Amino acid sequence: MTNLLGEPAETLLPVEPGAELWAEGLGADEVAEREPASTLAWALLAEAALAENRDLEGYAYARTAYHRSLDALRRNGWRGHGPVPWSHEPNRGFLRSLAALATASERLHDVEEAHRCREFLRESSREAYDELVG
Repeated sequence: MTNLLGEPAETLLPVEPGAELWAEGLGADEVAEREPASTLAWALLAEAALAENRDLEGYAYARTAYHRSLDALRRNGWRGHGPVPWSHEPNRGFLRSLAALATASERLHDVEEAHRCREFLRESSREAYDELVG
């Protein structure tokens, strides 16, 4: 069946909040403290916590990144579905948050949430899914 309305346009987020802080060489923890709207900072904190098997902390960081990302996506025209390309660098905080939330959820035995996050990631950006999940 063909979708007569067409596919939604790609959502391209604006420059990541805190971009100037990243340029100064600050770490994710410092960026999150000074610019809490930085979804990339929260996603990177989640990835670091998960890498150290601090699963609850990783989950909390990933959930923060995810919710801040949804707010940013909605402010920029996203209507709940459609492509969010990995190739557009400001989208990467959102996409990384989905991957981290999937991993953290799985480690906390929330298999349904892990599956939903991975599917959401795959539907948003196949490239990000391949890069982050494999």
